[in-house]
Amino acid sequence: MNEDYEMPADPVERSPNARRNALIVVIVLIVIAGLAWAMTRGGSGQGAGGPGGGGRGGRRAAATVGIAKVTAMDVPQSISQIGTVQPIVTATVRPQLSGNIFTINFKEGQVVAKGQLLAQIDPRPYRLALAQAEANLTRDESQLNLARVDLHRYQVLLSQDSIARQQVDTQAATVKQQEGIVAADRAAIGTARLNLRYTSITAPVAGRIGLRQADIGNYVTPGDANGIAVITQTDPIDISFAVPQGNLPGILARRATGVALPVTATDQTGQNVIAKGTFLTFDNQIDTTTGTVKAKARFPNPGGTLFPNQFVNVSLLIDTLKNAPTVPVTAVRHGTQGDFVFVLQGDHSVKMQTVKQGPSTGTNVAILSGLTLGQTVITEGADNLEDGSKVVLPGEKPQFQRQKKGGFFSWLFGGGSGGGGEGGAGHRRQGGGDNATDNAAAASDQGNGANANATGEHKGGHRHHRQQGGDSGQ
Repeated sequence: MNEDYEMPADPVERSPNARRNALIVVIVLIVIAGLAWAMTRGGSGQGAGGPGGGGRGGRRAAATVGIAKVTAMDVPQSISQIGTVQPIVTATVRPQLSGNIFTINFKEGQVVAKGQLLAQIDPRPYRLALAQAEANLTRDESQLNLARVDLHRYQVLLSQDSIARQQVDTQAATVKQQEGIVAADRAAIGTARLNLRYTSITAPVAGRIGLRQADIGNYVTPGDANGIAVITQTDPIDISFAVPQGNLPGILARRATGVALPVTATDQTGQNVIAKGTFLTFDNQIDTTTGTVKAKARFPNPGGTLFPNQFVNVSLLIDTLKNAPTVPVTAVRHGTQGDFVFVLQGDHSVKMQTVKQGPSTGTNVAILSGLTLGQTVITEGADNLEDGSKVVLPGEKPQFQRQKKGGFFSWLFGGGSGGGGEGGAGHRRQGGGDNATDNAAAASDQGNGANANATGEHKGGHRHHRQQGGDSGQ
């Protein structure tokens, strides 16, 4: 009897869905495990890149610093200012009379001696003036001699009572008048000779002459503002600079002992010494607008290294601190409480110590109070340090400190940000990563088992179907 037989659902039709679901589960677990591993690695790298460095497993390294010992050193106490080189004498060579320049007898930039001939004005008019004055003197002297002879004759006649006394007195006055004229002529001769000498323009001082301001053939007068040239006396030479009024008592007290105060002049970079001299004097009043007083120092300048109106750095040595505790300038820091340094302790921690600065040499600074010889201070890497911070010395291996931030799975499953003990967050993050890997592996095995079961059911279904078909055929 043939009956309609409804075959059961073939397990083969369900197997693709099962395999797909298992594959999705495996992929999701693998993605979760990868995210967990990335988060744990990212937390470790962040710890390494943060302040103070970091280590593996969420640990943070202590800062590596530079150190230096507090040493004894002689520190000069000096004043540094910008100075201007000034010649002792600056003479503008001008003619004493008017005339055309006849000759120029110097070269620009030449070092000249006092009295050396520099230029010549045309002397011919002044020679003629001298000759005329001498001729006038000769004429007036002859008239004076004649008046004296007449006076002598009148005096003899008066003694014989042969002439009136009035005539004798008149002649005596004439003689006096002629003597005055002769004296004036002699003065005129002296003026003419002086003017003739002025036609030769000479150097009033020894020094270096500048660029000439007139040429041959120019008509010059005593009123010319530029003159013919300018001479500056450069050896020795002075440097003027300003001294703050607060430094006056120390300088005056040092000068009262009779000790010469050395002054050093350097170039604009402050590295090369140009000349060395001694302090000369102060001005007689303080500038109220700046609170400083002008001062001068004198320098020997045989080679001409100091040039007039040159700007230089001036260092005036007032005193020297003997065997003063000194540290590098990079060790001293500034805060609201004043100047301070970080002192290294025996357990590799640092202590903030307030200090009082003294004079500086540029690279080292004297400490007047707060430190003792032999102490170790931090010179580099102190930007993120606090009182009590741990540090790593040069050449030592970094010492790591575990961070107290929770791992990925602690955040994911509601864990607190603080770790349960030292390294708790790191352990939880590491454990989370391992659990995720194990879960992923277990899910993969479970998926493989499900696929195997599905395949077995599929094969069993075929066998059952063939068996049913065989029985039906029979």
